[in-house]
Amino acid sequence: MLLEIKDLEAEIGGKKILDGVSLKLNTSEFHVLMGPNGSGKTTLAKAIMGHPGVKVLKGDILVDGKSILGLSPDKRAKLGLFMLFQNPSEIDGVGFVNFLRSSLESVDEQTVNTKKFMESIRENAEYLKFDKNIIGRSLNKGFSGGEKKKAEVLQMAVLKPKIAILDEPDSGLDVDAIKTVADNINRIIKDNSPGLLVITHYSRILKFMKPEYVHVMLNGRIIKDGGLNLIEEIEKSGYDKIGD
Repeated sequence: MLLEIKDLEAEIGGKKILDGVSLKLNTSEFHVLMGPNGSGKTTLAKAIMGHPGVKVLKGDILVDGKSILGLSPDKRAKLGLFMLFQNPSEIDGVGFVNFLRSSLESVDEQTVNTKKFMESIRENAEYLKFDKNIIGRSLNKGFSGGEKKKAEVLQMAVLKPKIAILDEPDSGLDVDAIKTVADNINRIIKDNSPGLLVITHYSRILKFMKPEYVHVMLNGRIIKDGGLNLIEEIEKSGYDKIGD
């Protein structure tokens, strides 16, 4: 599966955020998008997933050569796109496990095997060092910041997307939780080989991961592409020097 963003321009609430973004991401590739707060990283992720608050002004988003701009978020998910949210919503009264089961059945368009599904939930919860009481809790209700991020990673493990966009999977996590989340993302990469776009402005989580491609975003544009050496350059000089 190939996700391609072509010369994308977009706005939120009348303010232009993305100013000609182009990026290609294949299944099994590991990309990182870095940049300071306000550079447009999260807006790009929302645009890819079809968030109604993002208005595309110009350009295109394609999956395997076909535009998805006219598709609703659920139809984009059925194509194999997944997003880990920076700040997942709390939904009282909607069971986390029931939500995940409904999501899986919607994506796969078939009834899941209950026994295998619950085994997968328990196995992934153990890998993530997640409280087993998650099974009886509402979606993100009362979850700590770390639990919310682990719950999102658990969803990715169960749904097995073809392309996953992870918006700041390390925000709000302590060092131990960052390593646990990173280790599980690495496990999912090994088991399922999704295309991965990790969005972050810190390099903390990247110390436990090995991205192949690194992109730097500034003022709504990707200003530089590279490999792991680009992360080192950012740590040394900061974002302001990258575009010089």
